[in-house]
Amino acid sequence: MTARDARLHAFRSDLADARLKGEIAADRFVAGRPARISASVADVRRAPRPDAGVDTQLLFGDDVLVFEDVEGWAWIQAERDGYVGYVADTVLGSRDHAPAHVVSVPRTFLYPGPDLRFPASGQLSMGSAVTVTGAAETRGTRYALLPSGEAVISGHLRPVAEVAPDYVTVAEAFLGTPYLWGGASGFGIDCSGLVQLAMHMAGRQVLRDTDMQAATIGEPLDPGPDFAGLQRGDLVFWKGHVAVMTDPETMIHANGHTMLVSREGFRAAVARIGYLYGGPTGFRRP
Repeated sequence: MTARDARLHAFRSDLADARLKGEIAADRFVAGRPARISASVADVRRAPRPDAGVDTQLLFGDDVLVFEDVEGWAWIQAERDGYVGYVADTVLGSRDHAPAHVVSVPRTFLYPGPDLRFPASGQLSMGSAVTVTGAAETRGTRYALLPSGEAVISGHLRPVAEVAPDYVTVAEAFLGTPYLWGGASGFGIDCSGLVQLAMHMAGRQVLRDTDMQAATIGEPLDPGPDFAGLQRGDLVFWKGHVAVMTDPETMIHANGHTMLVSREGFRAAVARIGYLYGGPTGFRRP
């Protein structure tokens, strides 16, 4: 039997993903049932309780595999990044439609029809995948129509096949977004969530947590003793934290200091963070 990271592989002593049979021990193995997130944002918890910690979030249109559905909680694995956890079963829907568009702005509203004067019926984060069934225009504003009958601003969507040319520019669009531990959406986001979502919009799928990103994204980088080798797009890691360099002197990160996604001078950040948590633990170039 081999060691597996329980964040990325669905196994417990009583139940496990059938794909792991022969690799881990469990009382029972099941094949995951395909489902799709139907809520704006779904909290993924480490235990099937409303007071359990939130490890990450999934977005509207994210595909998942469901291994268990008991007493209002589903044990799932996200197909986009492999993350395993528990979600309320009310956030799950079927895969009836193939999403062909994705929300490309940090946040947008849903309306019950194609008119921005209607009371909003919901909201979606950047990265949410939607199916467009039609189009409408009201007073010069164009809307995409969804299977639910709701409408979203057409200019806030792009085809899923289109990707942003620069993930740092995507990250910069989140400036001022509130910091949220475990957050992975435009409504609240944490440091590694910002990196993951920005790279996702640029067509690159990376793992969720800081330690995973520090071990897998791009190549290790030695910026030199004075950090002179840093450039835009480089990642800087501390224990439990990650920031994105926007130029050789400045970084952007979702952080608990400002409780926002904010810019900060890199050297000032090294001094500030080092006072409590030590210096950078590594650098990587995607």
